[in-house]
Amino acid sequence: MNKKVKEKEAADIVSPDSLGPSKDALLEEACKKYDQATQLCPTLHDGFYNWAIAISDRAKIRGRTLEAEQLWKQAAKNYEKAVQLNWNSPQALNNWGLALQELSAIVPIREKESIVRMAISKFRASIRLQFDFHRAIYNLGTVLYGLAEDTVRPGRPVNPKDVSPKELYSQSAIYIAAAYALKPNYSVYRSALKLVQTKLPLPFLKVGHLTAPPARHQMAPHAEWEKSQFFLTHEVLKQVGKHDQESRSGTSSLIKVDIPEILSVSACADLTLPPGAGLCIDTVQGPVFLVADTWESLDGWLDAIRLVYTVYARGRSDILAGIIAD
Repeated sequence: MNKKVKEKEAADIVSPDSLGPSKDALLEEACKKYDQATQLCPTLHDGFYNWAIAISDRAKIRGRTLEAEQLWKQAAKNYEKAVQLNWNSPQALNNWGLALQELSAIVPIREKESIVRMAISKFRASIRLQFDFHRAIYNLGTVLYGLAEDTVRPGRPVNPKDVSPKELYSQSAIYIAAAYALKPNYSVYRSALKLVQTKLPLPFLKVGHLTAPPARHQMAPHAEWEKSQFFLTHEVLKQVGKHDQESRSGTSSLIKVDIPEILSVSACADLTLPPGAGLCIDTVQGPVFLVADTWESLDGWLDAIRLVYTVYARGRSDILAGIIAD
């Protein structure tokens, strides 16, 4: 594939072409000042955050070299410290993910996947602090796309427990589509969407299996829960059945959650649910409980539903509708 998803959308992008030796010297001096400041005040989270940005800018000058690798590691450590001191910082988490993403492109291949998965966790944590943080949403899409590309690389050992490349590409497309829906005027998002749009399970945004109770009996015994297919669009999460039969009361026998009716979406560890990763969707009609096979699968559903709701809340559902209709 000649075309690639642009690897990042950073909050503070400094063009490597604009950085000469004098600029690097200034950055090095800035790093010394931040070091001194954080020694004087070890709880100065802004100091660690800005120090990490300066280190990152120094790393960008050096390309994919051993020196750059060490700088990216230092930047990641400083972002980690900044987050420890101020956990409510989606920007710091996003930049931490970017530093790890850059580092993953330099380290030996045996170390790459674990660092990529760390980057994924930072972007995801950033989004969960700020659901409409389009930069982190886009960055998560790009890192998942890169992971999908790595999994189809010739000669790579296949682990049956790994998420399939098809699913990774599909997940990547959801995040990029959401970022574009939130900021359709960003050309980088538009270009990336053109590349990944066909990776979506059109005409849906997401399709997968969840274990569900009977539609009108959320607290049914475990034996009555069944695994079935669900699809997500810009306006609904719906269970798929062989026959969508109507009950005598006129209500569907299948679970359906209209996006505008959602109040919250969260993971749910509850002994009343069957084994697996529990999902609770609280709606104006009451809670809906579902169970994913794994916590990793649950993360994908949580993010997808929250992103679709966020796009709806921002009045951009028509853009998502256009994406899956094309």
